[in-house]
Amino acid sequence: MTDKALIARLGPVMQMAYVPPNLDAALRYWTDTMGVGPFYRLEHIALDKAKYRGEEVQVDFSVCIAYWGDIQIELIEQHDDAPSIYKRWRDEGREGLHHVCIVVDDIARAREVCRQAGASVEQEVWVAGGGEAIYVDAGGGPGSLIEIIQLPQASLDFFAFMREEAKHWDGRDPVRKLG
Repeated sequence: MTDKALIARLGPVMQMAYVPPNLDAALRYWTDTMGVGPFYRLEHIALDKAKYRGEEVQVDFSVCIAYWGDIQIELIEQHDDAPSIYKRWRDEGREGLHHVCIVVDDIARAREVCRQAGASVEQEVWVAGGGEAIYVDAGGGPGSLIEIIQLPQASLDFFAFMREEAKHWDGRDPVRKLG
């Protein structure tokens, strides 16, 4: 392998994310069939700022997050028609894996690695509390996007809490609303 900047060298995949056409059906599948849970529902997420293909947007969306071992499963539901990677997916009638996520310590370095790899930034978000994420399309492959995110310690701690809860989940209270 050469010294070429490769996206995989940024870190391991920590999440698989889906934008299902029916969130309730997807939750039933993941909890009842796969035995993954509990899911934590974060509704109408407030972002500090968002851009879709370079243009500022306001997207109204919610997520449900659970852990399957060390892999985070995220289900995303967009509530409005603002331009976004989620709306585009829905408009194209696509199903299946929407994106994978890599957590990084240095988002500026990650942006540079993606640029060198020829990946285009499709969406950017700045999360309350200091987090920042980019969603890149590396071209080719199965057509899924890659989310690269730098998170504040509080978010990382909450993810660790969710992962620990999943280890002891007994099937009760499969979807827990936050906020």
